[in-house]
Amino acid sequence: MNTSDFLLERLVDWGFRRVYGYPGDGINGIMGAFGRIGDKLEFIQVRHEEMAAFMACAHAKFTGEVGLCLATSGPGAVHLLNGLYDAKMDHTPVVAVVGQAATSALGSSYQQEVDLQVLLQDVTEYVYTVSNPAAMRHVVDRAVRTAAAFRAVTCVIVPKDVQEEDAVPRPPRTHNMTRSSVGYSAPVVVPRQDDLQRAAEVLNNGKRVAVMVGQGAANATDEVLAVADRLGAGIAKALLGKYVVPDDLPYVTGTLGLLGTRPSADMMNECDTLLMVGTCYPYSEFLPKEGQARGVQIDIDARNVGLRFPTEVNLIGDSQTTLSALLPLLLPKMDNAWREKIAKNLKSWYSDEEARCHVKGAQINPQLIFWELNERLPDNAILTGDAGTATNWFARNIHMRRGMKSSLSGSLATMGSAVPYAIAAKFAFPKRAVIACTGDGAMQMNGSAEMLTVAKYWKRWEDPRLIFLVMNNSDLNQVTWEMRIESGNPKYEASQDLPHFNYAEYANQIGLNGIRVERDEEIGPAWDRALASDRPVIFDAVVDPNITQLPPHITLQQAHNLFSALSKGDPDEGGVIRESIKEVVAGLLPHRGTRT
Repeated sequence: MNTSDFLLERLVDWGFRRVYGYPGDGINGIMGAFGRIGDKLEFIQVRHEEMAAFMACAHAKFTGEVGLCLATSGPGAVHLLNGLYDAKMDHTPVVAVVGQAATSALGSSYQQEVDLQVLLQDVTEYVYTVSNPAAMRHVVDRAVRTAAAFRAVTCVIVPKDVQEEDAVPRPPRTHNMTRSSVGYSAPVVVPRQDDLQRAAEVLNNGKRVAVMVGQGAANATDEVLAVADRLGAGIAKALLGKYVVPDDLPYVTGTLGLLGTRPSADMMNECDTLLMVGTCYPYSEFLPKEGQARGVQIDIDARNVGLRFPTEVNLIGDSQTTLSALLPLLLPKMDNAWREKIAKNLKSWYSDEEARCHVKGAQINPQLIFWELNERLPDNAILTGDAGTATNWFARNIHMRRGMKSSLSGSLATMGSAVPYAIAAKFAFPKRAVIACTGDGAMQMNGSAEMLTVAKYWKRWEDPRLIFLVMNNSDLNQVTWEMRIESGNPKYEASQDLPHFNYAEYANQIGLNGIRVERDEEIGPAWDRALASDRPVIFDAVVDPNITQLPPHITLQQAHNLFSALSKGDPDEGGVIRESIKEVVAGLLPHRGTRT
């Protein structure tokens, strides 16, 4: 057994069964060990190391396990960075294994020699170079345990010559040696009783309580609902926590913020008490005004509490156990007026949204794509988002039911996460339908290449339903609208226009199923075909770039910026004005047949 064999065996001992990566001569020793370990640890070949890191991050998010990725030295390690920062910023445990130039050449500016300790120091909680085979055991053990315990990124760097040396699986019991072990079990963290009592006092005194949940409450769905019922509260969600509570309850108002719903915004503007659970929601302007509401926050990480909103009581603990301990101290609210108001507002909002999604544009109304999908979502579906307008509609119009999962690049909000997230979800849950919601910008950036990864592996999945929705408007539409609304600048065609491309035709060329829709009436039947397909699908939707998602409440500054941008000669001025007026009017007129 050489050091590379021992590395892989140790990872298997820690419970890893799959690693996402790309080969290179800097990890030839490790790749050779894959050929000897058999099916105990599967190597999934991606098209780019960035995608490997994204997939490792997504695996951790969807399974609750530690994700694992592998890259060669130098450029391979550099390519990992974006996906590793995604994991870091969303507090997701990932271990990266990377190669390095031989120890005999280090310091000589050798080919592909990069100071990986420095390169990876900011993104990792723990990073070490294994310069002696005897150190492999404790470096791997500490890297995995640290990633799991701190929900962080760690890295094991293995020089080329060390990979091929004889392993030292049991370091001797001598001076200058250390002997480590496998295993980690997360502790149960519960706040002190007097802190729970203080939190209960704040919540019991509230008459209009709002609950805000994030991905940190993922294992506490029942407890969140029980506490909300006891307090007569409404529940809003951060985007990463979209799947935490189901949207088919009349007091769950959906996501909060520019991508969120009007009922969520109204609830935050009118509540007198706020309970935040498992979220470090970044946009303070959408939370209650200071002095308007008292606040309680629950988080496992003390660095997150009292950060976005001046909370009065901060409970450091696991969301599930802390809510369970808090529940007996809460008094049931006897007045249902607050919840009834939330439910009425929610029903009105759905009516407005249904009207807006049927507004006719020059091309397909992008909102209608998601509205039609929402009616057809399979039970236990997994959805992934990106960092563009596709995610805006996904955030607002997709209703999560119990058992569904969703995720995306949250804090980093990087383009190109939807596709690798969906692929990792499919490997982790091969019996479940997975749908990626992305745009043509992200698809052209890195998604199209990963379709070859799908073509390579899809036949092993028991349920072939893996759908890549591409919002095709030949525009970097999110940034185009941000230029108009945030800075008052018109669209700059040189930076915003994208090459035209037929994604459905590309899918057919590589053995997948391509479905292209260009008219509103084609959308529903196309979704039916996609969800019944015997192979993965690229759903190519040609949508109108001039239909924007209206924020929950338009500020005077936003309106001023938009009209300022249009007055400066925006190339789409006529279409923007026409479609914006239609959207506003659709939200004002009375509607019938509202979905409840």
